[in-house]
Amino acid sequence: MLLSRFNSASGPALRVTALVGLSLMAACARPDPSETTQGVFDPYESQNRGVHQFNRGLDRSLVRPVAKGYSAAIPDDIETIIGRFSTNLSLPSDIVNNVLQLNMRGAIHDTARLVVNTTFGLGGFFDPASEMGMPAGTNTDFGQTLHVWGAREGAYVELPLLGPSTERDTWGIAVDLFTNPLSYIVEAPESLIGTGAGVAAGLSKRDRFTETIDAILYESADSYAQSRSIFLQNRRFKLGGTSDNVYDDPYGTSEPSVTLEDPYAE
Repeated sequence: MLLSRFNSASGPALRVTALVGLSLMAACARPDPSETTQGVFDPYESQNRGVHQFNRGLDRSLVRPVAKGYSAAIPDDIETIIGRFSTNLSLPSDIVNNVLQLNMRGAIHDTARLVVNTTFGLGGFFDPASEMGMPAGTNTDFGQTLHVWGAREGAYVELPLLGPSTERDTWGIAVDLFTNPLSYIVEAPESLIGTGAGVAAGLSKRDRFTETIDAILYESADSYAQSRSIFLQNRRFKLGGTSDNVYDDPYGTSEPSVTLEDPYAE
């Protein structure tokens, strides 16, 4: 709905202005002296814990049972196809972020994957790129772009519905709304197809990793501290900040021994 308002009323100029403004605010954020590679900077812990309790309650009462019902009702092959379609729709944003990061190799690889899967894979429902041995998608985002530009991590925050994040990654999420070229091309209601596919893919991930996520949210002594520690360790690992003491993270797609995906990712 937000994107449709921009498309119909504001036009490209306002969207570019918003993109630049958000980028500058994030990149120029004042670094905090207490932020360290292994440390946790959480000045908003009281508010974050309130949001965490909201997210936990929402997961228990709605997301978890809906994900379980969805996966039980939809055949595994169809779930896989929907997940592939959602991933393919995210590639244009990945390409833009790779270009902004001056990672031209990644941009070329993602572009090739997008072309192959969109054409031979029938819009991304199938993944001939992987069958052909092409490199996996970079799965990048504007938060990583800001990291490349030198923006600091900032404080830890937990976002309603979206879960663990940082100030830098929160700005990244906002800007990623504008960096996907499809948002400029596809109008509503067609654009809702991609949104629906992303939600469906998220439900599949929630059910797939239910044991790990449940252990963190409902079985740990302090689920907030546990999820915060896991998220920060793995996010920093993905960005190259740490290389040891890495957790198996259900909130991220990093390189630990068991590769897990982010159930909150779009």
